[in-house]
Amino acid sequence: MLSKNQIKFITSLKLKKFREEHNLFIAEGTKIVCELLTSSIHVKQVYATSEFFRNNKIDNTIERFEIKENELVRISTLHTPNQVLAVCEIPNYNLEIETLKNKLTLVLDNIQDPGNLGTIIRIADWFAIENIICSNTTADIYNPKVVQSTMGSIARIKIHYQDLESLFQSTIINNQLPIFGALLQGENIYKTQLPKNAIIIIGNESKGISENIIPFITNKISIPTFSQLKTNTGEAESLNAAIATSIICSEFRRTIINKK
Repeated sequence: MLSKNQIKFITSLKLKKFREEHNLFIAEGTKIVCELLTSSIHVKQVYATSEFFRNNKIDNTIERFEIKENELVRISTLHTPNQVLAVCEIPNYNLEIETLKNKLTLVLDNIQDPGNLGTIIRIADWFAIENIICSNTTADIYNPKVVQSTMGSIARIKIHYQDLESLFQSTIINNQLPIFGALLQGENIYKTQLPKNAIIIIGNESKGISENIIPFITNKISIPTFSQLKTNTGEAESLNAAIATSIICSEFRRTIINKK
């Protein structure tokens, strides 16, 4: 049975200040927890039903607590809890700037919506992007809603929070990598010759890329609308940030296929 202190501690990790204080986050659901158990992220505790423990092997170094479904409901952030909740250490990844020149890297400028952020992490995983660099104003990746929406991809993507202006002032980045920014007035991405390795900046859902970051962009790109093909009037105001990221990453990865 869960103690009051255990319940209080786990539920406190739903808030950013306590996640930062303890350097811990929570993850829920069989798929996500199993992904984390086989990743480099350190899982400290697993709270799960007897069914989960019957079907999954847990390393002896991890604290295990068998709980009933009604207890899982008390600590869960989900409307319908799914067998297991894990308490994990927040990883401290070292951002090796020099290695970025040989990779495609996403930079997120003030992305606020947890669902968008989680989906972008899944997109990065799908397109084999190893690092995502977030502005300090971007939503917390370890927010339970973000973790849930990554569907396990959080276990494979290195997330870094940086002051973007300071980052882009790095001569290593400026001299060795093109910096692409998604802007409404940018060049049509379908007509742009894209490199294999680059930095791609995705801006805030409503405000776009911050003004202080735009001067660092070497290549402005946009996804054109095809509203002229419709018979009815009007057009969509904009693309969702995650959808735009998916289209852009797909076009960049197409260059690999075309060069084979």
